[in-house]
Amino acid sequence: MAFVATDPRSRLSSLGPATQPVKSYGQPSYAKFYETEPQIESTQERSWVCRGQNFVVVYSEVSAGASLERNGEIGEYFLLVPDSTASLRAEAGGVVTKIPGNSVAILPPGDSTIEAASDTVVARVFTSAASDLTALASNGDIYKTDAPNLDPLEAWPMPADGYRTRVYSLDVANVAERFGRIWRSRCLMINYSYPRPGPRDVKKMSPHTHEGFEQGSLCLSGTFVHHLRWPWGTDARLWKEDSHEICAGPSLAVIPSHVLHTSQQCGVGINQLVDIFAPSRVDFSAEDGWVLNADEYPRSVD
Repeated sequence: MAFVATDPRSRLSSLGPATQPVKSYGQPSYAKFYETEPQIESTQERSWVCRGQNFVVVYSEVSAGASLERNGEIGEYFLLVPDSTASLRAEAGGVVTKIPGNSVAILPPGDSTIEAASDTVVARVFTSAASDLTALASNGDIYKTDAPNLDPLEAWPMPADGYRTRVYSLDVANVAERFGRIWRSRCLMINYSYPRPGPRDVKKMSPHTHEGFEQGSLCLSGTFVHHLRWPWGTDARLWKEDSHEICAGPSLAVIPSHVLHTSQQCGVGINQLVDIFAPSRVDFSAEDGWVLNADEYPRSVD
């Protein structure tokens, strides 16, 4: 792996060569919402849907008064509210919670409704158990066969105080010892990276691989180049050409397990990326202080 010395990930022992031979690779996908029609459209909502093996992302443009409903949701899901001026109202489990802009929320299983007080954009991240959403995903054909080399999606222990709506401000101090702004639920983890002024210093790239899970990279603003390289193993039939995909915001890139990758911000303004993992990453969770809500969600016993 290649990280500069100041990158907190440089001390992660989990990032390294595969411990098991790779017999096949999953397929990357890129959903550029700004180039395509939404999968869900009404007078108050335009939503784009894209998935990984274990997660599904819904990016929505909503107008004032819009209502986003989920009935009988099997698991928790994340709500991302990047607009600092936004104001939303969530009802779940009979409890109404105000959700301000510039925040992240976790909503509990069951029935829930999110109402927007003004025009804004939001993104929701579900597990792939939300079968009605995976059926709409723009890249659904890729997952007609399960992606290879992935760990099963198994729920971590129950939150210490049970299920409820949880709201977290994005106003989190950036400290050198911690990587990004990371929150987890029982089955999902997001890393809401700090805004990245561009372009990126090409002398400080960070190519690395992940074993056992895909990475979803949700670009909310700016532009990124997702650089992918397939390792040359002994089986030349698995070799592929390098990929350098340009994705502006809003978009979602899904990066397969075992593929060497790094994302390079190239917009001259602010570039904003949110990384998505399912299940939660054990290596991030093992680092003291990295997961901001670790006191609410116990770690897996594995």
